[in-house]
Amino acid sequence: MDLFGGMRDLLEYLQKERILGHRHRQSRRGLDRSLEATGLKPCFRASRCADETHPKPHPAMLLELMGELDVPARGSLMIGDTSHDLEMARAAGVDALAVSYGAHAEEGLRSCQPRACVASVAELSQWLTRHG
Repeated sequence: MDLFGGMRDLLEYLQKERILGHRHRQSRRGLDRSLEATGLKPCFRASRCADETHPKPHPAMLLELMGELDVPARGSLMIGDTSHDLEMARAAGVDALAVSYGAHAEEGLRSCQPRACVASVAELSQWLTRHG
């Protein structure tokens, strides 16, 4: 499984500095396979998948992760590449950051009113450094 350039380094850095949770549209089995294939499993303290709770944009995935990690909504940031991700964040009362290098186009992401929209992993890293 290929990662966006710079993503492995960013995740490994963030895992040391922040509490990382992961929510995924795939099944638990699919996510576990992906995390094993990339070697990123140790980066995430918790995760939720579509087959374990309500699907996006319902806020359950995010609310469950915040509960498990004991992180309040105001101390959380949802980074997403779909309008469903950003709508889930809004429903959970969590700030969202859009990344336009994934599934949905920037225009649709911006219509969900994220705090910002970044176009690359390098921009994501810079934004997190400035606002983290």
